[in-house]
Amino acid sequence: MDNSQAGTMVGYARVSTHDQNLGLQLDALNEIGSIKIFEEKASGAKTDRPQLGAALDYVRKGDVLVVWRLDRLGRSLADLVRIVSELEARGVGFRSIHESIDTTSSTGKLIFHIFASLAEFERDLIIDRTKAGLAAARERGAKPGRKPSLSSDQIEVVQHLHREGKQIKSIAEMFGVSRPTIYRVLESAAQSSVASSSGDAHAQLR
Repeated sequence: MDNSQAGTMVGYARVSTHDQNLGLQLDALNEIGSIKIFEEKASGAKTDRPQLGAALDYVRKGDVLVVWRLDRLGRSLADLVRIVSELEARGVGFRSIHESIDTTSSTGKLIFHIFASLAEFERDLIIDRTKAGLAAARERGAKPGRKPSLSSDQIEVVQHLHREGKQIKSIAEMFGVSRPTIYRVLESAAQSSVASSSGDAHAQLR
């Protein structure tokens, strides 16, 4: 890829649970000419990733957000597709060095369309498994809906369905939880987004 035509390279690096050293990622990002790198020192197992929020706020139309590997950006396939889709909507490219994926090229865009289809398939599987589990619980005489917690994958599906306009009541019934539980999940996600945006305000402006 011709970097001169791709816009500014902005790097994002995040430690993993097993590897707390950013050295390899930083070397790779510097080697391709990243002019600014945002370093996430926490593993990102939780939703709070302030440096990612700062990086997403920093990039402008024509820029390219670069990571060493795909798993440094997204916690799941659905999360990865969501972030890259938001970048694409803003005219920002995405590049993963390890997988040689570059959405500023036609091939890279095709790959991400495939990823998006897989993410939708994954969401459908989660919903189907949830429904099957609830049906099995009812057959055993259990009372689904008492447990207020949802898995991280299920929470992402809840957010996706809500963004698509699905009613809270329908989502709650689908996952066998109460409507207040769904409201809490969405409120928690909104608060995390606000906290991330607040941190972005301190990022360097261009």
